[in-house]
Amino acid sequence: MVPPRLTLVSDNSRDRDGDASGDNAAHSAGVGATPSYADPEAVVDTLAQRARREKLRRLEAMLFAASEPLDVKALARALEDSDDIEALLAQLQQEYHDRGVSLVRVAGKWQFRTAEDLSYLLERQQKEERKLSRAALETLAIIAYHQPVTRAEIEDIRGVSTSPGTLDVLMETAWIRPRGRRRAPGRPLTYGTTELFLSHFGLDAIKDLPGLADLKAAGLLDSNLPPGFTVPEPTDVAALMPDELPLTDDGDDAEEPQSELPLEEPAEDDALQAEDEAGKPEAESQ
Repeated sequence: MVPPRLTLVSDNSRDRDGDASGDNAAHSAGVGATPSYADPEAVVDTLAQRARREKLRRLEAMLFAASEPLDVKALARALEDSDDIEALLAQLQQEYHDRGVSLVRVAGKWQFRTAEDLSYLLERQQKEERKLSRAALETLAIIAYHQPVTRAEIEDIRGVSTSPGTLDVLMETAWIRPRGRRRAPGRPLTYGTTELFLSHFGLDAIKDLPGLADLKAAGLLDSNLPPGFTVPEPTDVAALMPDELPLTDDGDDAEEPQSELPLEEPAEDDALQAEDEAGKPEAESQ
């Protein structure tokens, strides 16, 4: 009699249990990524995060495509009225702080710019390079810190006559502009800086200009300064100051009647003309 042959049959129950446990783990992981409806708070939080991320994407797209800096009003058109756009911009700025481009605020507006430490990669040397003269740089600094300021006031601060060509050069750069006219005999023009000045020098506002301590640290001021030397607090008020008149195209007569002009004005004009003639040789020698 032949003994019966025994056949070993594998037990797949463990494999099935293992697969089931793996499926459960995967399901649990999926629940962690996408909350189930059994956890309403988690669902609301996830949806809120997705909505916020979508708003950041909209701001990012607008800023990336813009050729010029955008203000908050322009960016707000892509969002809802209840959105905190300043908080969103701050978050977007933080996310780009260590990237190849950074989100910066210039002249009260926002723009993507190349990271400062990588700017050398995009530099391009121009064959024609116009450098401002020392007189132009001094005049620009005086206007930036003392605005609104007239040409006579600039000359008083510098201690020398200012050539009309110096102001013309600065006007061509679009860094300064005529603001108005001083309420004084002759009604001289007053000058101030422009938004392009802030953008070129990477300033959000004119008050961000370096102060006395910063200028000393940069080596731009002599260490032996006269006692009481101070650097004025720069201000740039868009509206005209009380001692300024608006610019008009109708001539001076449209602003002030002739009867209000002082009788001594011709004598003052002669004196000013004599001073100008006396200062011309000095200006030409420079």
